[in-house]
Amino acid sequence: MPEPTSPADLYRHSLRLLLDKNITGWVGLWAEDGVMEFPFAPEGWPPRLEGKGAIAAYMERYPDHIDLHDFPDLRIHQTTDPRTIVVEMRGVGRLVETDGPFDMTYIAVVTAQDGRFTSYRDYWNPLAVLAPGTDFTGSSR
Repeated sequence: MPEPTSPADLYRHSLRLLLDKNITGWVGLWAEDGVMEFPFAPEGWPPRLEGKGAIAAYMERYPDHIDLHDFPDLRIHQTTDPRTIVVEMRGVGRLVETDGPFDMTYIAVVTAQDGRFTSYRDYWNPLAVLAPGTDFTGSSR
């Protein structure tokens, strides 16, 4: 299968990689100088990750803590900039540590160029990560 190049196709592909717990493949979709931002990050969580290496370090243990099962309610909106999309979705699954449910709503503003993510602003609910079993980042909380 050829690599996806449109931002929407790239994003859909990235979700499949997350469901497959293929974090290495997911990180491979990033530009070397990509930036991931979390405008609502709670205290102790990183508000900004600069570069593919920082993004990889942030995500490497994600599947050890959150077992994603699906991304229902996915809506991808095109913007006037063909490189940028706005995504609405839910991520559902279970928390590995507690076996409790995981259900998070997201809105993301994502920019891609040449088939790689260059910018990803992730607007997620910070209250949801205060539950036991959600701290996959090694935060200081």
